[in-house]
Amino acid sequence: MSFRRGVVRQSKFRHVFAQAWKAEHCIDDVRVSRVTWDSPLCAVNPKFIAVIVESGGGGAFLVLPLSKSGRVDQSCPMVCGHAAPVLDIQWSPHDDNIIASASEDCTVKVWQIPDSGLTSPMTEAIVTLEGHSKRVGILAWHPSALNILLTAGCDNLMCVWNVCTGELVYQLPDAHPDLIYSVSWNRDGSAVCTVCKDKALRVIDPRRGTVLKVREKVHDGTRPMRAVFLSDGKILTTGFSRMSERQLALWDTKDLSEPMAVQEMDTSNGVLLPFYDPDTNMVYLCGKGDCTIRYFEVTDESPYVHFLSLYSSKEPQRGAGFLSKRGVDVNKCEIARFYKLHERKVEPISMTVPRKSDLFQGDLYPDTAGLEPALLADEWIAGQDAAPLLVSLSGGYSAPPSKHRDTLRSKPKLASQDSGTGTVTSSAPVATPTSTTREPEEETPQPRAPARETDGNAERPKREDDLLNELLAEMKALRAVVLAQSQRIELLERQLARIEDGDV
Repeated sequence: MSFRRGVVRQSKFRHVFAQAWKAEHCIDDVRVSRVTWDSPLCAVNPKFIAVIVESGGGGAFLVLPLSKSGRVDQSCPMVCGHAAPVLDIQWSPHDDNIIASASEDCTVKVWQIPDSGLTSPMTEAIVTLEGHSKRVGILAWHPSALNILLTAGCDNLMCVWNVCTGELVYQLPDAHPDLIYSVSWNRDGSAVCTVCKDKALRVIDPRRGTVLKVREKVHDGTRPMRAVFLSDGKILTTGFSRMSERQLALWDTKDLSEPMAVQEMDTSNGVLLPFYDPDTNMVYLCGKGDCTIRYFEVTDESPYVHFLSLYSSKEPQRGAGFLSKRGVDVNKCEIARFYKLHERKVEPISMTVPRKSDLFQGDLYPDTAGLEPALLADEWIAGQDAAPLLVSLSGGYSAPPSKHRDTLRSKPKLASQDSGTGTVTSSAPVATPTSTTREPEEETPQPRAPARETDGNAERPKREDDLLNELLAEMKALRAVVLAQSQRIELLERQLARIEDGDV
């Protein structure tokens, strides 16, 4: 008689363990929002943690330095410029001081947080984006293009903004027949995946406004779903079965006819929020109202989605913030960190790989996305795509000075007052460029004009260089507009041809 020994799957993440930080390192007396919206309610980057909190007479969120611990005083200043509750907040991936907030007041606001944190209540946003007719509950920054922000609201509308100028550059009014549950960019920002109340998964090109792929009934249950693009182009979804069991499914965008893998978990009714780490290809699932965090590894080997372990505690979570990889402690082999929201407390939870060596573990920390954008907004609008620029975490990460860092800050309120973002509408089923003029290029020379008149002859070469740079920038912007409009014309011509041929 012979016995076959079971083969254990080899993975350096098989023994990842989660550990909550000690009580003295938690943040206490934080009145986490009770809003009935399935968002994480928290956003974290290597500098700050932001938490949506209860607020009378409007919407507010708290911004604290990441090193903050202990009790938060009730007089602590907050960001409180919205007229109704805040539903979602997201830090910019290219500037740790810039955060966007979406609210029930139908607006999206972009804020600049000082390096030292808030010393007084912040009520004035640097940009206000007005293009939705109902509450806005979803924000998604472009992963590699500077200042491109996607928003989705309860009006079933998706909007793509150039935050630097405040322009609504694309609008997708007819891509979804019902409430949008979630939006996720792919790795290079060329497409987004969405899930909707009609139970369909869609892959959309936001620039052309075309739905590239559709899969009906991704999950049979009626409860909300979530979807996230993985780095290799696959899509992971969470939802509910017909019997109200919570499910996780993996889809290949080349063939959406059947899922690559499906795992059923339990019958809890909390929506599973997926947090994806592209560096380790791990997915963490946090259910609102759950006391657990499950984590999985996604590989190319069947069954493709491998359950690793779960973190369990006595207290249910109201939400959770996921720290970007640039902020983890590489000296302790920490590969991820969550900030779990209790009713009145924020508790950090570290995910760690046990290693005996104190040296930098290069296999645990491949190069990760840094602050420097791969593209400017106009380059992405013109049709370019690029994956995020990567940086090494060896020795810890420190942000290098960026030539793009002040692009947004130098234009304080251009969008909310002059760009007319709230007046753009479209009935066409394609993404609509909403402006053929570029206000920033017309306005930027104005504050410099007096300087040109008063400078001496010695400054003439410098002035000529400045003028040349302005002209080149304006030409580049105009070229981007022309390219976008030509794409739009091409789409309309194809639609017209289909109508004339009787295909529509």
